[in-house]
Amino acid sequence: MNEYTQKLHAGSEFPVIKVPTLAGAEVQLGHTRSPYDWQLVVVYRGRHCPMCSKYLTQLSAVTEQLHSLGVDVIAVSADSKEQLERHLEELTVTFPIAYNLSLAQMRALGLYVSDPRSPEETDHPFAEPGLFVVNAQQRLHVVDISNNPFVRPELNTLVSGLKWIRDVNNNYPIRGMRKEVG
Repeated sequence: MNEYTQKLHAGSEFPVIKVPTLAGAEVQLGHTRSPYDWQLVVVYRGRHCPMCSKYLTQLSAVTEQLHSLGVDVIAVSADSKEQLERHLEELTVTFPIAYNLSLAQMRALGLYVSDPRSPEETDHPFAEPGLFVVNAQQRLHVVDISNNPFVRPELNTLVSGLKWIRDVNNNYPIRGMRKEVG
């Protein structure tokens, strides 16, 4: 058992995680901006990861669809302000990105954490990918945590699934909450 990683459970309350944005504001992950009532929180490895850059670009392409479902979008990494500023020179995104995710915050989110392989990669420990959909009650509706950048939810499938979940006629509950008995 890994003493450093405690996974978040579907249906549990999203932890209080506050991080800065380049706009100078501090945001609390899982808390939406008006007019949205749900939030998609994407944790990515950082500027050093080309797969993360690709995923953020793909996320930008579906952001309008997510917004139409009432889902706000934010991404965050452990990168510094300077690293994020340089990364944004290479990206075109349509959602806010926060930075300075701490080790304690990574652990609170149940993320896998890696050390850089070299100083050229990056200069700090970083979170492996995580994706969290937080509902209007601040509960985890969807949780996806990976230990490497090669396994992440396919975004068009995620959008389609959230469309199904958000349709009140489907009465779709949070999945994965069955309690073992006996």
